[in-house]
Amino acid sequence: MADTKQIKVTLVRSLAKRLPNHKACANGLGLRKMHQSVVIAATPENMGMVNKVSYLLKVEEV
Repeated sequence: MADTKQIKVTLVRSLAKRLPNHKACANGLGLRKMHQSVVIAATPENMGMVNKVSYLLKVEEV
């Protein structure tokens, strides 16, 4: 578990007027408010959600 890559994801665009599936992906990543950042593991499941809403996010490696 300790050798998994970590990424920092920041919500830089609003979730207002977005598709329900895109809002659900952002919420699944733990992002609720603008400019909120979370550090998550770069698992295939998380990366799929990041790719789906990449136009709303800023992604950095930790």
